[in-house]
Parts: sequence; structure tokens; C-alpha cells
Amino acid sequence: MKTRRALSSHDAAQRASGASFASANRRRLSAPALRTFLAIADLWGLSEEQRLLVLGLPSRSTYYNWCRLAREHGSFTLSVDTLTRISAVFGIHQALGILYPNERLGVAWLRGPHNAPVFGGRSPLDLVTSGSQDALLTVRRFLDGARGGQYMPPNSLDIDFLPYEDNELVFR
Repeated sequence: MKTRRALSSHDAAQRASGASFASANRRRLSAPALRTFLAIADLWGLSEEQRLLVLGLPSRSTYYNWCRLAREHGSFTLSVDTLTRISAVFGIHQALGILYPNERLGVAWLRGPHNAPVFGGRSPLDLVTSGSQDALLTVRRFLDGARGGQYMPPNSLDIDFLPYEDNELVFR
């Protein structure tokens, strides 16, 4: 019988060093990702401090340099951590666009208090701007679940929906 051997830290590092983490790919994605992040941050009304927290607390001078280079379509390379954080923001923004008929309602949900256990009565934006990558991903996962019909109360279109009865199902 074959036994699986545990991955050594070297094996795990080999696996994690895929093309998506390659410096050239991160450099190619960094400016457009930051430009898009800044547009979403504007839409959400994030302060400079909140933007820094979402990005993983780079120094202000680094942040300003990134913004300048992104606006000028210059070249710079964001870390895997920063790109992962930006990707989580993209996922949150996309999910809000799917769940709500307009951006105003999506931002209102993000800013309002929420009684789901993961939020503990706080707004999802409090988690997003806590500085933790895990908190960002938690909000994204919550919204992904909501997109799949879990966690969220029905919207106005679905509130009066009645399940089909067996005799209403037609198989051809």
C-alpha cells in the first residue's frame, strides 16, 4: 500500500512558485489592478487610511508612488499579498453588482450594520478595512455564498416565490 508523504516546506515552496506569482506577471497586472482598485475605492468612499489598510499598510510614500505610476501607466510590481487583497476587493465589488440592481444599494449594504454572525452587528466595510487579508476574504466568501443563495434574505423579486409542487414538474 502506498503512503503519502507530507509535503516538505521545499515542496510547498515549489508548488507556490507558479506562473501567477512570477514577477513579470505581477508587474504586468500591478498598474491596471491598482487603477481599478482606486476606482472602486472612490465608489465606496474609502478614506486614504482605509485604502492603505485594504492594501496591507504600505507606507504613504509607497502608496503615492504606486498611484502616480498607475495613473501614468508606468511599471511597478505589487507583492502577492497586495494583489491578493486587490483581487478580494474585485470579488466583493463583482458580487455586489450581481446581488444589487445598482451600485448605490451595494455600497449601502457594504456600509450598513449586518446581523450575520461573521459581522457581529458591524458593517462589512469594517471588516474590509480592518487591515487583515483574512477579513477581506471573509467578506468575499460571504458574498459568494449570498450569490449562491445562502445567508441573505430574499430580495424583492424572490420574497413571494413559492416552491414548485411535484405535480408541476414536467419531464420530456
